[in-house]
Amino acid sequence: MFRLRYRPHVVATLSLGLPLIGSHLARMAIGVSDTVMIGWYGVEELAALVIATSFLIILFFLGMGFGTGVMGLIATSIARGDETEVRRGARMALWLSGIFSLLVMPLMWFSEPILLALGQTPRISELAQDYLRIAGWGLLPMLGGLTLNSYLAALERTQVVMWVTLAGLPLNVAMNWVFIFGNLGAPELGVQGAALASLSVQVSQLAMLVLYASWLPMARKYNLFQRFWRPDWPAFRAIFWLGLPIGVTMLAEGGLFVASNVMMGWIGTRELAAHGIAIQIASITFMAHLGLSNAATVRIGQAKGRGDAQWMRDAAVTVTAMSLGFAVFAVVLYLVFPEPLVRMYLDPADPQTPAIVAIGTMLLFYAALFQLTDALQVVALGLLRGVHDTRVPMWIAGFSYWVVGMPIAWGLAFPLGLGARGLWLGLVAGLSVAAVLLLIRFWRGWRRGDWTPQPVPV
Repeated sequence: MFRLRYRPHVVATLSLGLPLIGSHLARMAIGVSDTVMIGWYGVEELAALVIATSFLIILFFLGMGFGTGVMGLIATSIARGDETEVRRGARMALWLSGIFSLLVMPLMWFSEPILLALGQTPRISELAQDYLRIAGWGLLPMLGGLTLNSYLAALERTQVVMWVTLAGLPLNVAMNWVFIFGNLGAPELGVQGAALASLSVQVSQLAMLVLYASWLPMARKYNLFQRFWRPDWPAFRAIFWLGLPIGVTMLAEGGLFVASNVMMGWIGTRELAAHGIAIQIASITFMAHLGLSNAATVRIGQAKGRGDAQWMRDAAVTVTAMSLGFAVFAVVLYLVFPEPLVRMYLDPADPQTPAIVAIGTMLLFYAALFQLTDALQVVALGLLRGVHDTRVPMWIAGFSYWVVGMPIAWGLAFPLGLGARGLWLGLVAGLSVAAVLLLIRFWRGWRRGDWTPQPVPV
């Protein structure tokens, strides 16, 4: 009976989640290709890329709430058969994503003094600004693409999202090879070449998603792009207040990691390079949990729309168990193969490689420590977004990452002298507290009937 009860949920979650995991991994692979190829180019350039992408990701996290938040709302509206609300929510999420991207562009254009104020070296700050002045324009297609990803995921068309993202990987590698190193007669642009490649890929991917969303027969009834220029202020405000807490939540979590990047830069360039590699390796396995979290948002949103509390419970149990299973696999991977994982990012001929490998191998041990709690916290966030609960999770995230995680990271790293180890132990602490509190929030609300479907005010 147990197997029969959960088997449909496993199948449905995999059907939704695997393509989403594939798309997240492909997106991450594009970032990995940048890091690996810049790592071959030079250690200073690699350190600058770590800082620059951290800066960009912070802004991306803050702006992604609108595109992420609309996923659960659209899933609920589809389950209720409300075509108008699907269109209104998705359209205003696109508006908000575009407006946000333009508003934050000056921060990237004039990022060098900000990075200097954060304690980065003049050379690293200069190179990072060179990258951001080009890559920053990619924030608009990134956030627009994220919103369309959510729209298509809610329509259960996740395979297309995966293939569009995968198509960008070989294009990015080829353009990196040309513009970073100056091949085929192109100028040798270093970090600027990586930025140019990323921007080109992001624009291409957005164009493909727009074309597909316009063509998809089952989506034509929503008329997503019809009179797109006309504002819908009630929906605009509703999506803003739904998405802003998600953006702040993502900022709180992402900011914890970015702050660790900044503090690692205070310790040393080699430590920062190793830290960037370890974080990116951990991020690769995190993409599996993120894809399952997205699938949880859609499935819990569907349950909310249908008013089926038991179905909601079974779907939540299923996705949580699946994420924990993958976390165990990642722990084994990090503990058994740490050195080969770090070495693939570095030039064997570089004299600094052995030192960076030693530091990175040590950091992967600490990455293994937070795999289970990282999986639980992101899945819990996906469950809560499915029931449109975003404000309390925002406060939980802020407390966990910045009242618990960051002070522990700083205290262990500097006053207590643990350095890089201390920073990563702080990450473990913050993620663990978040996982516990977010899961309590979802399951307590489910038991009390708080997630009983109510009309969504859009």
